[in-house]
Amino acid sequence: MRRIGLIGGMSFESTAVYYRLINEMVRDRLGGLASADLLLHSVNFADVVEMQKAGRWDLAARHLARSAASLEAAGAECVLICTNTMHLVASEVQASIDIPLIHIIDETAKALKSNGLKRPLLLATRYTMEHGFYTDRMAALGVDVLVPDAEDRTAIHSIIFNELCAGTVFDASRDCAIAMIEKAKATGADSIILGCTEICLLLDPKKLPLPCADSTAIHAQAAVDFALGKGEANQVAA
Repeated sequence: MRRIGLIGGMSFESTAVYYRLINEMVRDRLGGLASADLLLHSVNFADVVEMQKAGRWDLAARHLARSAASLEAAGAECVLICTNTMHLVASEVQASIDIPLIHIIDETAKALKSNGLKRPLLLATRYTMEHGFYTDRMAALGVDVLVPDAEDRTAIHSIIFNELCAGTVFDASRDCAIAMIEKAKATGADSIILGCTEICLLLDPKKLPLPCADSTAIHAQAAVDFALGKGEANQVAA
């Protein structure tokens, strides 16, 4: 089993989901009392959020690059950034290490295409929906991503940061997100990307009006496949 390195804490609510899913998947594959060989560096999310708000993605890149390097030095054989938004700096993080970074966008695109889905609605933070790094990379991989309108982008961003990252889930917020999905379905979306690792706390993929790609579960599965030798990780293109 190869050792997985996780850069977590962004937020710790979704990092806990990663830890659980990866260990459950390893146990399911190997049986008995098997669990994952992994390392976790959990950063202070408050520091990262301040960098995001200030637009200091250069500082955020250096911050996560140090985390990745420390995981590699401790014996990790791959690295995951346990959040979609911070894949905005994934190329810089990959450049700081000699082990593969398993990229959440690449893995999500692969999962969508394997199910014949090519026009998903992206539900995510404002940074992920608006900065272009996500939609552009998906487009290069053959997936035409839709994003909510400005009002809905503001609403889902607020739900993520003010509720889900704080461990709070409201039925009214779930209804709001489902209404966004229904609107997208009516305009031609064929699927949904839960493009923030906390959204799985709000929405159950089995209860949505469109097929769903849960990026947290997909990313965790890719890590397990790498660790158990069932496939190679996708490295960030230089």
